[in-house]
Amino acid sequence: MSPAATPPSSPTQEKPRPLRGRRKVAVGIVTSDKMNKTRRVEIPRLVRHPRYGKYIRRRTICYVHDEHNASRVGDTVKIMETRPLSKLKRWRLVAILARAGAQQETKADSGAPTAPPPPATAGDTHGS
Repeated sequence: MSPAATPPSSPTQEKPRPLRGRRKVAVGIVTSDKMNKTRRVEIPRLVRHPRYGKYIRRRTICYVHDEHNASRVGDTVKIMETRPLSKLKRWRLVAILARAGAQQETKADSGAPTAPPPPATAGDTHGS
């Protein structure tokens, strides 16, 4: 290409925009699904006590936008920070990582045989 073929740089060309900061991503558990398109999600964390060193459970409560009302109470979800959507909502639902019912099924199907309950007898008076 010759220098005449390239367009001259004009002062009206757009400058590259600075990249915005990465948005925070968190994993939590849905604790309320009573609102339409809104979920209350708790993000648990452990904090070490400054004096005694014991670990204390703390939680952060986030109100999350769920466009399709897909999540239910007990689901483990991945959420991402977003612009303010309402007075309290600053997060949006990214993915549902685990359903609440699926966790209970895996515990029940652990492979350990379960003993059936003993048969009840009609005249059983507990040994007397």
